[in-house]
Amino acid sequence: MNREYTAGMWVFGMIIDRYATDGYGEPVGTTAILDMGKQAGVVGLDLNFPFPEPDLTSDEIASAMKTRGLATVCITPAIYTRRFARGSFTNPDRATRQAAVDLAESAVSLAGALGAKYVKFWPGQDGYDYPFQCDYREYRQRAVDGIGTVARNHPEMQFGIEYKLKEPRNRLFWSSAPRTILELERARLDNVGVVIDFGHSIFAKENPSEMLTLVHETGRLVDVELCDNYGEWDDDLTPGVVHALETLEFLLTLREIGWSEPLKLDLFPYRDDPVEAVRTSIETLRRMEDVLDRLDTEALRASRTRHDSLSAQRAVFESMWG
Repeated sequence: MNREYTAGMWVFGMIIDRYATDGYGEPVGTTAILDMGKQAGVVGLDLNFPFPEPDLTSDEIASAMKTRGLATVCITPAIYTRRFARGSFTNPDRATRQAAVDLAESAVSLAGALGAKYVKFWPGQDGYDYPFQCDYREYRQRAVDGIGTVARNHPEMQFGIEYKLKEPRNRLFWSSAPRTILELERARLDNVGVVIDFGHSIFAKENPSEMLTLVHETGRLVDVELCDNYGEWDDDLTPGVVHALETLEFLLTLREIGWSEPLKLDLFPYRDDPVEAVRTSIETLRRMEDVLDRLDTEALRASRTRHDSLSAQRAVFESMWG
């Protein structure tokens, strides 16, 4: 299977953490990021907004993307920065909540100008850290209302929520696939869906393949992101390096639901060359697709029908090792 791949622009940027606050590399401009994306072999990018250069216009970025043959997958408004440290859509300050809405509205305009597939919300600051810190019902409603306001103002635009168990807050309101689906169904937000990040699903103690089928069955699957971790933190390692079998099953599940869209790489290559990290990821995933091409799907289907785990393992391992 000759699937295509995209990536988040952050993969190629300057990465920092709470220890190396000076970053694991030098600041990287948007043009350089686009060049690295092209070199790495992706066909599109998830663009954070605002851009590193405050004077960069939509026409300029559109021209730069077109010149390099890159598509704009989505626009992700930065509703997780220091300005929103106490929350974006849930912030106790009404003016700050409105600022989050305004930033999202600007992201919608940019998405329209660049022909993006959707606008992505990653509300990493909408949560809490301590018991008794907030009224859960009130703040959960704010989380839904903020996104709902933007979504209802732009019924023609597709939106996606990338859920995550925690970080930077210790508890997030959009923390799992079922919870995200529940809130969207209750709010009747038909143009808001779910972005499944394989690593976030592992981190949330979910089975990514099962959650993929759940989100798809509700008609809310917007995009798919791939990475890996050790299950205790959002490490954003290259795909398949820890959870190889789960990644293989996830790729098979994508085939089974008929998902043929490009897969997005969500990596944080702190100490590695980002271009090589993306190339390695694509190579690994293509080799996994080759394994699936060799898989005896009829034998696997029969094993599943019998709920026979051992024969299912044999079918998979036969395709892997012969």
